[in-house]
Amino acid sequence: MENNIFALNLEQLKEIAESLQKRVEEGLSMENQEVQCIPTFIHPKTDNVNGQAFVLDLGGTNYRVASVDFKDGNPTIRPENGFKKDLSVMKNPSFTEEQLYAEQANLIREIKREDEIPVGYCFSYPAESLKDGDAKLLRWTKGVNIPGMADKPIGKPLLEYLNKETRPKFKSIKVINDTVASLFAGLTKSDYDAYIGLIVGTGTNMASFLPAENILKLDKSEGFKGLLPVNLESGNFKPPFLTHVDNIVDALSDKMGTQRFEKTVSGMYLGELLKAVFPADDFEKDFDAQKLTTMMGYPDIYKEEHVKVARQIYERSAKLVGASLAGLVLVLLSHTPCIKRIRLIAEGSLFWSEDRKGLNYKAIVAITLRELLDSFNYKYVTVDIDKMDNANLIGSAIAALS
Repeated sequence: MENNIFALNLEQLKEIAESLQKRVEEGLSMENQEVQCIPTFIHPKTDNVNGQAFVLDLGGTNYRVASVDFKDGNPTIRPENGFKKDLSVMKNPSFTEEQLYAEQANLIREIKREDEIPVGYCFSYPAESLKDGDAKLLRWTKGVNIPGMADKPIGKPLLEYLNKETRPKFKSIKVINDTVASLFAGLTKSDYDAYIGLIVGTGTNMASFLPAENILKLDKSEGFKGLLPVNLESGNFKPPFLTHVDNIVDALSDKMGTQRFEKTVSGMYLGELLKAVFPADDFEKDFDAQKLTTMMGYPDIYKEEHVKVARQIYERSAKLVGASLAGLVLVLLSHTPCIKRIRLIAEGSLFWSEDRKGLNYKAIVAITLRELLDSFNYKYVTVDIDKMDNANLIGSAIAALS
């Protein structure tokens, strides 16, 4: 490829940020919009967090369990990083709901418990938060499609299964999205004006806190007040300036027309974009972002043209994430103009990946975000991008104890 079809200039990135801002406002006003903006009806504790919770973390391919003990707001995780198992078997078309519960329960038995404690369930798929702290699955993503679970609560049936199979019983369960879990984890530092949770790994998404009175689609008779966590489900955003290559990847995907931002940004799809550019060439099966970054880091053993385009795809992904963050900051500032300092907890292997021959992903995101905020005349707004070990576990425990 002579020309870089994945290049985006500052004006294009500004248009992407403004488009995301517009879609978020639509999602806050009406149901079933492109960017859904799903409120989570949990007011997380921001200080004096004490107690023990059991946490489950179900991601795109991995599953973790741990016990989290808070004392004076400081979490201790046992075992240190949780017990983990590969659950890519979820992508098997014949995999069932009962099998999912059995797989989850088997790992839970590995951790000794003496008391009945609450459960925080980090569920990394699109789900609608319910008033009781549970959530209803909206749709499966990331290649998973377990039948019979959509439009039903996620937490209650799992809790019932666990309490039949394990002892001591669990007291309650609260279900949050992984992006909301990252958002909650950011609250462990209380000296910021606003918080953002970001995932850029197998999939991508963002979350933040917004004033309940400005979430116009909420039933006012419910009397919601203060800041509510909002899971944007931003992976479904359709940004401007998509290419014909993006359209090919979308057409070949399981769910054509959905998750267009995710298909341009996330680790699950970057390799698919590269393969779509070179349809006549042979690539490894399941050529994902990790293999893409390996190609960038060791260019001498790959075709020069492959390496060149791989870097273009990688850089565009990071710039798009920077633009989407700028769009979310525009939303936050429009609702709360006094915001100056924002803490961003970023999760995901792609976000923290490294390019041995160029700028790392996080650096490209940070530079893009800074340039965009400056161009929107928000030079005084700072966004601190932090990496937190076990953010999902900590955020889920805060939810369980709130």
